Amino acid sequence: MEDSSPPVDVERLLEAASDLAHYPGQHSDESVKEFLDRYPLHVLFGTLSKVDEPEREETLVSCLEKIFRTKLGASLVRNYMPYVRAGLLADSEMVNCLACRALTRHLENADEDLETAAQLIAEHDIYPLLLNCLFEGNELVAAAALDAIKNVARSQVGIAIIFPQNRDELVHLKSLTAKCSSLARVRVLALLAKLFSLSISVATVIYNLRLLSLFEEEISKTDDMLTTLSALELLYELAESPYSSRFLLKTTILKLLASIISNSAVEPALRSRAVLITGRLLSQSEDYSFIEDPSVEACLRAIDGRLESQEGLHADECECALEALGEIGSSIRGAELLLRDPTPVARHVIASAFKNHERGKQLAALHALAIICGVDRSNDQRLLKNEAEGILRGLIYEMAANTTKHTPSGVLLALLKQEAEMRLAAYRLMTAMVARPWSLFDICSKMDIINVVTDPYAETSKTGMEARYQCCTAISNSLSGSNRLNEPTFAAIAEKLQDAVKRGPYLAKRQHVEAKPIVVTAERF
Repeated sequence: MEDSSPPVDVERLLEAASDLAHYPGQHSDESVKEFLDRYPLHVLFGTLSKVDEPEREETLVSCLEKIFRTKLGASLVRNYMPYVRAGLLADSEMVNCLACRALTRHLENADEDLETAAQLIAEHDIYPLLLNCLFEGNELVAAAALDAIKNVARSQVGIAIIFPQNRDELVHLKSLTAKCSSLARVRVLALLAKLFSLSISVATVIYNLRLLSLFEEEISKTDDMLTTLSALELLYELAESPYSSRFLLKTTILKLLASIISNSAVEPALRSRAVLITGRLLSQSEDYSFIEDPSVEACLRAIDGRLESQEGLHADECECALEALGEIGSSIRGAELLLRDPTPVARHVIASAFKNHERGKQLAALHALAIICGVDRSNDQRLLKNEAEGILRGLIYEMAANTTKHTPSGVLLALLKQEAEMRLAAYRLMTAMVARPWSLFDICSKMDIINVVTDPYAETSKTGMEARYQCCTAISNSLSGSNRLNEPTFAAIAEKLQDAVKRGPYLAKRQHVEAKPIVVTAERF
């Protein structure tokens, strides 16, 4: 059927489109409706398909994107699916992006009727075209296609479109990756990482269809560093999902990570990323039965071996390992895992925290040790089981004895005399350690430490003031709950701490004495 509408003055249309495109800020539905009353969407799409100059194409694309950002514009996309298809098939990457973004806005705007919106995607066979944009488009097109597909997956109809149960389907991701380029395979992993975090139902489908094996396949290709590193980066993103440990710990991924970490021939960047992924996975698990998993033990021993041998160990890799151990130790069971005999992995953290060597390494270790000791856990969750606590105490005293300061409190006092970042790490560590009576009384034995943590002028930055105050409060609370307050020395310290807590974390007003007139008899000569 031929278009019977009157011919359009293209120049006037382009001028109006340019005005709308370059209008600062967000357009209202009313202003967009007024524009569309003059130039309906089918006219704009028709003009876009005919222009052959990049500047004019860019003007129309920018205009349409502004329209689709409004609620009115997004709601109209459903009536123009044939034009969306044409946009996805166009030779212009700008138009491809426009079509993907129009779909995204439509799906984001269809919360109340998302299933119907997804059904339109199926009826017009849009999904294969989105996949083609993801696989073949430039970086901008691929990113726009990924966003659109992610929004398709927000509905049950959409999940069925993206994850067909029949592997022979032309759009089955596992089948497609077997015959696509390395770049396309990485983009599929990026898509899976995004989809995995959407919901437990999507994560379950991805696991049941064995699509996580795509990560395993790419990670195992250690001869192609760029591909492996890209796969590891995306696996790290996937590991941030709240559902990651539930499914990833059932795969061979931990075994692969252990082999990467322990292999000295592998690039340090790959080992570092593998270590961080291990830390993320083990820290997020809600089911602690994984502790007895041989793959978990293999990963920990691989990290332990790297830190022990120091062979070819780069500074960044060492810091990543310490950060990962801290993350694992954020939970009670994770901390106990790191302190398990016969060779506790946590000994490397304590040794690095107490030795005055590379600044970055010591900072990473101090924060990791603070986390293992429970600084980020609630007060009643800081102490570990007796066996783990005994090992922790033994290691701390042993490592401190090997320094020039000889005691944990001596090491901490030395840290408080260093630059701001070291002091911040020391405050965090003491905040956690004073939950333990042996550490509390060791710290209180150094009056210089008490003087620092009670001094409102010891820090000048907001972060430093708050960290000092939290430490002061923690020492005060622990000492108040102890059985040593009847001793004059500890009673005086407790009073000093309580006064400091009452003053608050920020700079207190300095006490000053008002000038007083002095009346004396005049001296006579």
